[in-house]
Amino acid sequence: MNADASAALAAVPPATAAEPERGAWDRYRPWRRPVEIAFWVVLFAINAAAGTLTSIIDIHRYGLDIPDWAPLVWETSSCATALALVPALVWFTRAVPLQLDGWRRTLALHLLASVVWSVLHVVGMVAIRQAVYASVGERYELGGWGINLVYEYLKDARSYGYMVLWIEGYRLLLRRLQGEASVLAPPDDLPEPAQPERPERFLVRKLGKEFLVAANEVEWLQASSNYVNLRVRGRDYPLRSTMAAIEGQLDPGRFARVHRSYIVNLDCVGEIEPLESGDARITMRDGSQVPCSRRYRAALRRERRAG
Repeated sequence: MNADASAALAAVPPATAAEPERGAWDRYRPWRRPVEIAFWVVLFAINAAAGTLTSIIDIHRYGLDIPDWAPLVWETSSCATALALVPALVWFTRAVPLQLDGWRRTLALHLLASVVWSVLHVVGMVAIRQAVYASVGERYELGGWGINLVYEYLKDARSYGYMVLWIEGYRLLLRRLQGEASVLAPPDDLPEPAQPERPERFLVRKLGKEFLVAANEVEWLQASSNYVNLRVRGRDYPLRSTMAAIEGQLDPGRFARVHRSYIVNLDCVGEIEPLESGDARITMRDGSQVPCSRRYRAALRRERRAG
C-alpha cells in the first residue's frame, strides 16, 4: 500500500469510513442537464450576436451593398448548425477521450473528426442560408466550394479544438466534484503478487478529501469511456480502469458480468426479468435497473442459484 493510501486507511476507522455528507456534486446533479444545454445555447447565441454586429459594422465602414439582415442570416445559420452538432461531438469525445496512452491514434481520430465536423457545418449552414435567401426572393451562393471548404475548415478546426478541450475540462471538474476512485495499492515493501489481489476497499478522492468504500458496498460497475463508474448508495465514482482489468480483480463469487458494460454485485440483485429478445432486465434492491445481455444471462442464473 502506498504511503497516502496507508495513511488514509490508518486514519479512517470502519465507523467513519463512510460517504461524505451531501456536497456540491449532489446539489449540482439535478441541474446538470439544463445547465449544460443552457451553456451551449447561450454560448452560440452570444457568438451569433457578436458576429452579426461585427459584420454590420464592417459593411457600413466599407460601404458595401449588403442588406443588414444578411449578416444575421450568416451568423445564426453557422451557430445553429454548430449547436445541432454538439450532441454528436459530446458522444464522440466519450468514445475517443483525450488521453496520453495511444495519443497518436487519438489525435488522428480527432483530426479526422474535425474534417467531418467542418464539412457537416458548412453543408448545414449553406442549406439554411439558401432557404432563407429564397424566402425573400434572393439567391445565396457559397462560391468556389474547394477553396471555401479549406477556408471554413481552418476556422472550424480551431472551434472544434476549443470545444473538445472545454468538454474534457468540464468532465475533469465533474470527476473532482463527484469523487474519483482508485484501488488501494499493496504495501511497497511486499513483493508484487503474480495475480492481482482482490480489492477490499476503494480509496475515493473528492475535492481534496479522502474516504474509503468497501468493495462489497459497490452495487454495480458501468463502463464509461476510459473509466469504470462504481455505483455506491446511489452515487457514481469513476475509476480509471477497463472493465476487463477490474473484472479480473473482483471476487467472482460476489460480482458477475451481466453485460458488455455492466458488472453487478449479486448481493444487490433484486430480480431478473426475461425479455422477448432473449436479454433480461435486472432490478437491483434499490429499484434501479441494469441491462443483462443474453450472452451472460445463463451464467447469471447459475450464479444466483449457487448463491
